[in-house]
Amino acid sequence: MNYKSILPRILQTGAGASQQIHQVLASLGCHKPLIITDRMMVELGYAGRISAVLAEQGIQGDVFSDTVPEPTVASIQAGVATAREGGYDSIIALGGGSPIDSAKAIGILAKFGGVMRDYKFPRNVTEMGLPIIAIPTTAGTGSEVTRFTIITDESTDEKMLCVGAGFMPLAALVDYELTLSLPPRVTADTGIDALTHAIEAYVSKKANLFSDAQALAAMRLIGPNLRKVYHDGSDRAAREAVMLGSTLAGLAFSAASVALVHGMSRPIGAAFHVPHGLSNAMLLPEVTAFSIPAARDRYADCARAMGVATQSDNDQSAVQKLLDELVAINDELKVPTPAEFGIDREKFFELMPTMAAQALASGSPGNNPRVPTEAEMVELYRSLW
Repeated sequence: MNYKSILPRILQTGAGASQQIHQVLASLGCHKPLIITDRMMVELGYAGRISAVLAEQGIQGDVFSDTVPEPTVASIQAGVATAREGGYDSIIALGGGSPIDSAKAIGILAKFGGVMRDYKFPRNVTEMGLPIIAIPTTAGTGSEVTRFTIITDESTDEKMLCVGAGFMPLAALVDYELTLSLPPRVTADTGIDALTHAIEAYVSKKANLFSDAQALAAMRLIGPNLRKVYHDGSDRAAREAVMLGSTLAGLAFSAASVALVHGMSRPIGAAFHVPHGLSNAMLLPEVTAFSIPAARDRYADCARAMGVATQSDNDQSAVQKLLDELVAINDELKVPTPAEFGIDREKFFELMPTMAAQALASGSPGNNPRVPTEAEMVELYRSLW
């Protein structure tokens, strides 16, 4: 058996990695980048810092900052127009998962045209759009090293999963210093997202030796440090560990795909505007409990990698410790239930069959060790309340 893994051409990690942007552009033969980010990155000075590094080398870095959280078809159109009209030869994607996902979509549409639905899974997008250099500012999505982007079709409230080598950034500069100022809520949501990536990649039916190595390494880094960065964002060692863990988890799920948590999470985000990492966190304990009977040994490995079980624990003991840990993480990191988040109960229950159908159509539940029916997914949604 052999497996194909698609990786960035350049992966630079560590303190100050983002300051090497001009060297990376030169190595890729790019001279006129468009910086795609969000308004918060502009307000915090991150975009200006990148522009200043480029200006020192005589490179003009224009900024497009109108991306939005949980990007939609409409939200990326202005970016597509800007990228087309400006004659840019590359994109610098700066921010969390939403600006990077937006940049991936813009890079493809600006070069090839069409609409986002044209590129939706199950299509495998192999066309290479404008070269993307990703600079993540959160430790969670792993989007800087994945061949996926997720764009919501606001006309149907569907989160469209788009897959293929065409969405893989050409370079990723992973600089944990950019996460030092993240607030606790963002730190928690993105950190649990990264942990979910690692767990789902490891238990996925598409798991392989390469993805296993990245997933286990990610859990070893994230498990002991997630609480630390939540309570003390200035802990540089813990921030570096979680940031690298997030990137490794991204490599893992890019090679092995995600599974049921992500499949069920996307419709919650689309219908009720719940941040992606937060909806993952809501689902992770329940979905893990549902899935364990089909992959007890794999989930036991996860518990050991996270440091909540030891080699002396048998698999049954280890998976119980894993479930206890996932609940404890949600409690300590103040993950709300759907009701506590403010979701209307009647609408949530009314949309459960639609969300289950959308989750199944995304393909992700089919990677789960225990593949649910739509009816079982409805019951899992119900159990969240």
